[in-house]
Amino acid sequence: MAGAQCCDNPPVLDSSSGHGCVVENLAGLKAYTAGSPDAKRAVLLISDVFGFEAPNLRKLADKVASAGFFVVVPDFFYGDPFAPEKQIPVMTWLQSHGTDKGFENAKKVIEDLNSKGISAIGAAGFCWGAKVAAELAKTDYVRAAVMLHPSLVTVDDIKEIKCHLSILGAEIDHISPPEVVKQFEEILSAKSEVDSFVKIFPKVAHGWTVRYDVNDEGAVKIAEEAHQDMLAWFIKYVN
Repeated sequence: MAGAQCCDNPPVLDSSSGHGCVVENLAGLKAYTAGSPDAKRAVLLISDVFGFEAPNLRKLADKVASAGFFVVVPDFFYGDPFAPEKQIPVMTWLQSHGTDKGFENAKKVIEDLNSKGISAIGAAGFCWGAKVAAELAKTDYVRAAVMLHPSLVTVDDIKEIKCHLSILGAEIDHISPPEVVKQFEEILSAKSEVDSFVKIFPKVAHGWTVRYDVNDEGAVKIAEEAHQDMLAWFIKYVN
């Protein structure tokens, strides 16, 4: 992972943000939840390295919930998101916060949701979370997945995708640059068994969908365009 871009524009975390609620134990994890737990459709939002208390991410969870989904944003970092002020290099932090553990925990969350009667589930991952979403998309755990400015995702990952997949990339991205996203698109377009949607957003940088300045009208507008693309994908395929 190209550490610098991954850690640009860190959000101010706020444990009380969002209109949903924080549950203390969902498959052994703390999680932010939004929407009715009686819904039959759910979306799992998998955060970037800054974790589940990021206000913009929770705002997005609320938006997805308002479309009729039960939305879960788990704390896959057990209260220890990446914190630039601690001056621990992101690569060091990643050694104890691997996406492999995130994937195993995500499966447990989905199994918990299935046990509660939720039968259709989608997953969206941001940066670090996109790798977890990619792993889920190789299984039968989710019906559709979305990767937003992915990190750590490889061509080999894309070759193994089994569900409908959307990839929303940034023009200014050293981690998953447009030429890599285009490779992903070529692989997906050859998969007749799954639908795919790939879009590269101009003039934005890695992290733009969740680490935007809420006072910057242009940044908000293009982030919301990506949010709408993501939501449309789930409305189409998670049912």
